[in-house]
Amino acid sequence: MEINVNFLDNLRLEAKFDDFTVIADQPIRYKGDGSAPGPFDYFLVSSALCAAYFVKLYCETRDISTENIKLSQNNIVDPENRYNQIFKIQVELPEDISDKDRQGILRSIERCSVKRVIQNNPGFEIESVENLAEDAQAMLMAQPEGDANTFILGKDLPLEQTISNMTGILADLGMKIEIASWRNIVPHVWSLHIRDAASPMCFTNGKGATKESALCSALGEFIERLNCNFFYNDQYFGDEIANSDFVHYPNEKWFKPGPNDELPSDILDEYCLEIFNPDGELSSSNLIDTNSGNAERGICSIPYTRHSDGETVYFPSNLIENLYLSNGMSAGNNLPEAQVQCLSEIFERAVKKQIIEEEIALPDVPEQVLNKYPSIVEGIQALEAQGFPVVVKDASLGGQFPVMCVTLMNPRTGGVFASFGAHPSFEVALERSLTELLQGRSFEGLNDVPPPTFNSLAVQESENFVEHFIDSTGVISWRFFSAKHDYEFCEWDFSGSNQEECDSLFGILESIGKESYIAVFDELGATACRILVPDYSEVYPVEDLIWDNTNKALDYREDILNIHALSEDALITLKERLEDSQLDNYTDIKTLIGIEFDENTVWGQLTILELKILICLAIGDLEEAIELVGDFLQFNDNTVERGLFYQAIHAALEISLDDEMELDDFIVNLTRMFGEETMSNVVGSITGEVTFYGLTKTNMQLEDLDRHLKLIESYKKLHQARAAKASIA
Repeated sequence: MEINVNFLDNLRLEAKFDDFTVIADQPIRYKGDGSAPGPFDYFLVSSALCAAYFVKLYCETRDISTENIKLSQNNIVDPENRYNQIFKIQVELPEDISDKDRQGILRSIERCSVKRVIQNNPGFEIESVENLAEDAQAMLMAQPEGDANTFILGKDLPLEQTISNMTGILADLGMKIEIASWRNIVPHVWSLHIRDAASPMCFTNGKGATKESALCSALGEFIERLNCNFFYNDQYFGDEIANSDFVHYPNEKWFKPGPNDELPSDILDEYCLEIFNPDGELSSSNLIDTNSGNAERGICSIPYTRHSDGETVYFPSNLIENLYLSNGMSAGNNLPEAQVQCLSEIFERAVKKQIIEEEIALPDVPEQVLNKYPSIVEGIQALEAQGFPVVVKDASLGGQFPVMCVTLMNPRTGGVFASFGAHPSFEVALERSLTELLQGRSFEGLNDVPPPTFNSLAVQESENFVEHFIDSTGVISWRFFSAKHDYEFCEWDFSGSNQEECDSLFGILESIGKESYIAVFDELGATACRILVPDYSEVYPVEDLIWDNTNKALDYREDILNIHALSEDALITLKERLEDSQLDNYTDIKTLIGIEFDENTVWGQLTILELKILICLAIGDLEEAIELVGDFLQFNDNTVERGLFYQAIHAALEISLDDEMELDDFIVNLTRMFGEETMSNVVGSITGEVTFYGLTKTNMQLEDLDRHLKLIESYKKLHQARAAKASIA
């Protein structure tokens, strides 16, 4: 994690990381102002808080109340060496906690991350650099050393060379990549989380059988998502980029809408139009891209090559961001390698969806076949030793597709987690199923998976497939576990050279009547591609282009960002538009308008419902305000502080709207209950003297929205690199 420190007045220091700011000071006896804890105090506190976190985690997963649990830490200092200290952590447990849970809680404290780092003797490297921002890969630990050349199936270069190439590309872009976490809870299953230190919203997770392969996976995914603009999906780029020579790629084209909002004739092809516009309801306004919001410029479209005949077909960027998410994106050492990964992902998601939707019972992989892969068996045995039964299934549907499945059961919760993996190699697909299962997860994280069901409607619900796509935590059918399987086991093999595998996978698509479209992105120095297979690889339903399009942000973005400057009439109109839209009241405003607010602010927690409340208060519609506040309090998951503010608002509105009561008669005790500052803002909100309490002022120039501005700065690095490459070409 990158922590940037600013020097304030006297001995005060300010540390900034992610969306947080921490102030440190020194006691007055050390010439400080005593206004905040000292740096060493924060260090000591961190281990006690970390230990308490693991106690809380243990108790919550077992429905044990922490109300009467107390934890304390004392530091015993060696009188002859003050840097030699013993951290003594004590925990007081109620008498009714079983011996088993007592031991479990003590073992959970042993897992404290701060404790483990200290016990592993962390190293410190102190150096001077010319420019912190350009010291691009300072945070990338675990880079391979020496002249090792480790090859794995499916990769045309050794892992060490691939990692070196990718870190070099990221360094050239000026991106400082940091490793936020590693996981290795069973043998031969590694995962890690990496992110852009300057813009933590840009992150990926990697997985593999070794540290190097997991790092390679994470870096490859990071580069693929940069090339395909995935990190910036749905996000507003601002006026500068929206009006530049290009918004997404130098080879993009903009098409003007036809008469009466008809689709331009030069986008998509007949095959795609039958899929994306079957009833003729799709219009040009549905395809204005969310990133620029530049409706006057037209429909921004990206060229893709049709696989069957090599013809160029233009796909609206809006259509891609709405329907495909990250499906079918990859980077590789060469184009065939990248395409194999793209197609494997597409088959993994499409076949998984078919299996879940049709409640197909898959055949188990015979033990004698599994035993051919001892490292995979060792990982499975480690899971079962922890009390998680594992079932390994052939998901190829009788040898048609290169897909495998590893399913984990959690007897503690009754939950089931089905993980799928795909690759032309049986072994690689099986390994990916297992590493995907545990990617970024702890054993406690496996308590969150839902139980199976016989409710077919719940299984077939479109949102269930989205949950499966995002993190595999959707629901599956009990029928999946039937011993009476729908297909016979097949020890399939589609492997060969990357080009042979690529041809084989495209051949499978052709055999089931699917057309595919390919875009290659190499402007950033890496080989990356995206493959779209209409009516097969979509994550969201095609109807979303009309009924749930991300470019609905364009109807609200400017007014919401300028909320403090709107007239009363404009506020009334905005409220009416929100009501007429039938948008879910619990939709986040940041999702609605494509702006990355700091999640620790009111903006970051703001929903459509709360925005409506604040508008009602601003325009003096107190009757509707109290009704909406009632809804907010009933289903509130905002901060405690914000919840208390609305409790106070509700009480004050009830008094104000009752002809027989006066707010002044209650203000003393309301103030004792909620505090002077809160009540001052409550009264001001009701009288109109305070508007949009908690929402800092901003505008379309994104003033003071540091988190979103960091995201734009990240994108500008790509934009500038693409512009430079285009000028040379």
